[in-house]
Amino acid sequence: MSKLRFAIIGCGRISYKHIEAIVSNFEEIELVSLCDVEKEKAEVRKKEYTEKIGKEVSISVYEDYKKMLDNEEIDVVSIATESGYHPEIAIDTMNKGKHVIVEKPMALSIVDADRMIKAAKDNNVKLCVSHQNRFNKSIQMLREAVEKDRFGRIINGTARILWNRNMGYYTQAPWRGTWKLDGGTLMNQCIHNIDLLQWMLGGEVDTVYSQCDTFLRDIEAEDFGAVLLRFKNGAIGIIEGSACIYPQNLEETLSIFGEKGTVCIGGIAVNKIENWRFGDDLDSEEDIIKSQEGDPDSVYGFGHIPLYKDMIDAINENREPLINGEEGKKGMSIILAAYKSRKTGLPVKLPLESFSTLEMEGIKDGV
Repeated sequence: MSKLRFAIIGCGRISYKHIEAIVSNFEEIELVSLCDVEKEKAEVRKKEYTEKIGKEVSISVYEDYKKMLDNEEIDVVSIATESGYHPEIAIDTMNKGKHVIVEKPMALSIVDADRMIKAAKDNNVKLCVSHQNRFNKSIQMLREAVEKDRFGRIINGTARILWNRNMGYYTQAPWRGTWKLDGGTLMNQCIHNIDLLQWMLGGEVDTVYSQCDTFLRDIEAEDFGAVLLRFKNGAIGIIEGSACIYPQNLEETLSIFGEKGTVCIGGIAVNKIENWRFGDDLDSEEDIIKSQEGDPDSVYGFGHIPLYKDMIDAINENREPLINGEEGKKGMSIILAAYKSRKTGLPVKLPLESFSTLEMEGIKDGV
């Protein structure tokens, strides 16, 4: 079987993880093209890729992704641009018959997410959203415990993302913290853990209520958000997300509480089991130790490599990837509902038919 030919659009902060994932899956895939409006960024990633695989290969570099799609033979495109550009690029790419991996959030509006899902179906291609933390060993263990009903009735879960993002982070890339291209702490920093929370608590959220504000950072969107979720199965989710923690990142934790079990997962990228207690006593200390991973080099964790492997298998087996468009939309929808709740001051029912971050323009201090 010939290798799948990959391209990357957007060669900024997160793109090195996509290079790493392609290199780690090199027996099945290869990088053939890179695109960034700042061509020098693409050249840096090209050099990085060739150094990692240990040989010179032919990789084309573009500033215009549409020219790349027209000129290159590509099977899969990974999109790692500013969040607000994801829908247009993804839909253009899928309309060319290419499979897509898109960084989180997949879109900043319900309508755009639905358009992306429809484009994947209309063109018979795969759409994968990069919620890579679902592939962490500890998260996979937790998901298995949920599926085996080891918790009994799940009562509640908490997602805490207590990080520092100073003004240098925002001024270095002025699109960050804007309603047009990013959203705030909930959409940018917290969405991975929100995705995990909804995945563990049953997925279907009934009601969302939030209190958010912009306390310290000179940005349009929130730098702190607190969100309360009521799931249709009765469980309650609590989200605490901050970019204001002094002087550096404190924690990212996911905790799930049931009548017969308690699990807390922390670490740099929700990759380390801190508490694992079940009434059935099925797990030995050795089982827990085996589940532990060393600390990753960043909060992006280890998950891009298995996420890419899942996408490769999905294409070759003609099945949906684990995190397809419908799955990728869930966490994003919770955050948009939280924004709508902030705007109206009221609880918001899901599903939302439409809402976007652009509807938050002009919202300040929770009013």
